[in-house]
Amino acid sequence: MSRQVVLDTETTGLNARLGDRVLEIGCVEILDRRVTDNHFHHYVNPERDSDEGALKIHGITSEFLADKPKFSEITQELLAYLDGAQVIIHNAAFDVEFLNVELGRLKLPPFEEHCASVFDTLKFARELHPGKRNTLDALCERYEIDHSHRTLHGALSDAALLANVYLMMTRGQDSLAIEMEAPAGSGGGGADDDAARPQLRVLAASAEELAAHEKVLDGISKESKGKCLWRQNAASAPQ
Repeated sequence: MSRQVVLDTETTGLNARLGDRVLEIGCVEILDRRVTDNHFHHYVNPERDSDEGALKIHGITSEFLADKPKFSEITQELLAYLDGAQVIIHNAAFDVEFLNVELGRLKLPPFEEHCASVFDTLKFARELHPGKRNTLDALCERYEIDHSHRTLHGALSDAALLANVYLMMTRGQDSLAIEMEAPAGSGGGGADDDAARPQLRVLAASAEELAAHEKVLDGISKESKGKCLWRQNAASAPQ
């Protein structure tokens, strides 16, 4: 999946089926595991007030939203931005339900039909860290991502944090395999084959790369409570 979009919403409350609405949408693009500057962000006039509890979380007032576009006015821009992308959401069921209700009001197909797929980072985090807190704040702390500015929830800033969390959570999934094929007509494995192979260059890691590697191992050791197999194997290897 070359293009991914990290999405977050803020809403007037917790229950889309009882009339709560989307009031902010923020999206961050990831291309080939790199965050780009191609963001999508809109405040939305929800045409109703936020619940007191929701207002304490996002701090976005009805007065601020009064002159903002309605959801129907930004829908086509949003769907064009999401087209063909895998969408990454923390607690996807919540945001997708709200977006589906908004799309349903406009007689449009459900959210899942406007993107390639939906990836739920909350579900994935629970599989990686069973029994632990897996809120966005907790994951930022676990992966040492600075979230000190997050005093209130905001869709675009939270999407940016989640993009970094996602890249950290999935860093071990990058394929390191190199496929090697024997030349056509080669029997393979003979002395002549060995002689024909060019000598491989061995590139030593730089001091900066070694320091970065040790930082990764420190994180693994912290997460596994000292049971980092890489370091255990290195300690037991013959010198």
